[in-house]
Amino acid sequence: MTGESTKLFLLNLARESIKSRFEQTDIRKTIDKGTVPSEILADGACFVTLTKKNDLRGCIGSLEAYRPLYEDIISNAVNSAFRDTRFAPLDRSELSEIKIEISILSERILIDYENFSDLKKKVIPNKHGVYLTYSYNSATFLPQVWDQLYTHEQFFSHLCRKAGLSPDFIFYNKPKIEIYTVEHFEEK
Repeated sequence: MTGESTKLFLLNLARESIKSRFEQTDIRKTIDKGTVPSEILADGACFVTLTKKNDLRGCIGSLEAYRPLYEDIISNAVNSAFRDTRFAPLDRSELSEIKIEISILSERILIDYENFSDLKKKVIPNKHGVYLTYSYNSATFLPQVWDQLYTHEQFFSHLCRKAGLSPDFIFYNKPKIEIYTVEHFEEK
């Protein structure tokens, strides 16, 4: 678990990363690695979610830990603000209106299941995020998505659609399903 001071450091780092993009500076050059909490120097995967007036404004992340967590936060914060193709790039005037949420991902675990009924027993709402893959199609939902899609049927139908599959695909097929948990925290 990440300590409170580290959470505040990461939230500030995400906001400053977005701000530095407007100022056309490279935040990586201004970071004193001696001030970076040691727990976030290790490789980690995260998603950075931006909301504006409680509406999604951007969400980009990494499913694999392949770089230090603090660098993943910098990159995903900037990408959420400027490269989420569902939204126009963030405007400088919006910076004070957005709220930042960070989700640090655990490693994924492959689920062995027989059918949808069996899958429902193994995926726990509000605890598990899900990564679905089938052929060249893939998509993920963070555990927080259960707040809007309450049932397994809703959750997996929308996840299939996000992956470019038909909404009922999960009921008649067996895509690869991996689960993970997150530690998430947000600006107050």
